[in-house]
Amino acid sequence: MRLGLALGYWGRGPDPSQVHLAQEAERLGYHSVWTAESWGSDAFTPLTWIAARTSRIRLGTAVAQMAARSPTTTAMHALTLDHLSGGRMMLGLGLSGPQVVEGWYGRPFPRSPLTATREYVDVVCQVLRREAPVALDGRFHPLPYRGGDGTGLGRALKPITHPLRADLPVLLGAEGPKNIAQTARIADGWLPLYWSPTRTEVYEAAFAERREGFLVAPMARAQVCDDVTEGLLPVKAMLGFYIGGMGHAARNFHADLMARMGYEEEARRIQELFLAGRREEAVRAVPDSFADEISLVGPRERIAERLESWRKGPVTDLLVLAPDPHTLRVLAELNS
Repeated sequence: MRLGLALGYWGRGPDPSQVHLAQEAERLGYHSVWTAESWGSDAFTPLTWIAARTSRIRLGTAVAQMAARSPTTTAMHALTLDHLSGGRMMLGLGLSGPQVVEGWYGRPFPRSPLTATREYVDVVCQVLRREAPVALDGRFHPLPYRGGDGTGLGRALKPITHPLRADLPVLLGAEGPKNIAQTARIADGWLPLYWSPTRTEVYEAAFAERREGFLVAPMARAQVCDDVTEGLLPVKAMLGFYIGGMGHAARNFHADLMARMGYEEEARRIQELFLAGRREEAVRAVPDSFADEISLVGPRERIAERLESWRKGPVTDLLVLAPDPHTLRVLAELNS
């Protein structure tokens, strides 16, 4: 199991420690570093900044939102950064949810998300292979565009720039069983949002058809600390926001996933509190047990013991959200 550093997206402003953390991760032998986006900072610009200040560590988006860019635009970003970094790019994509797609990007959330994802990946891979002009008779991403409001003058094009790698890895963030199963068929890897090494049966049937070399790269908060309860607070705050606020009461993929993992009553309660404006109560309602099983928090000895369960399963890359260089060093030592 390889280690990656997950930096997430910016909050109120840029985090000046991110480049230093990425450089330290590279020095410690981490395989990859990953950036994200929501509705603030984008995923590609910070990754390019990090690429210019590192030399070996792989560079991933976890995730770049599909609604933010057409698939050809995303492919252009990926092939450009792959060239500039000497072949270190890993493209992680996610569909996001209706709240973000419609509220931030101003476009309809696809009624057939599996089809929309499949078409998006198809176009990206066509660009990267550069075998022929990019064309797709698609429902969501038709190329060339033939809609009634167009001119009808569009023609299929091949990228001017030759991609450095036709096999640049494409990973998908997927949560529902059908989405995970499709990911195993069409992508090079899967980026689970929550992973519990003690509940692998929740996922295994969905990605049973994965190909050899398929990447399973979940994110997990990690912190070496003496007080486990205190160390879990950032995990609970994240869960409270995602379970309670990242979606509608009637359609929240994160809450649905928590429910499938055995915490249905707790997930609905978190939603209820968060949507009622009682955010602190929502965070307190996150069970310590759930926060604990999807993270690596506590003294070194405790993390060492729990890390073994992550290594025994199908995880190929553990992407750690680590707040300090000391935690990065401890994990590198324990995983060596």
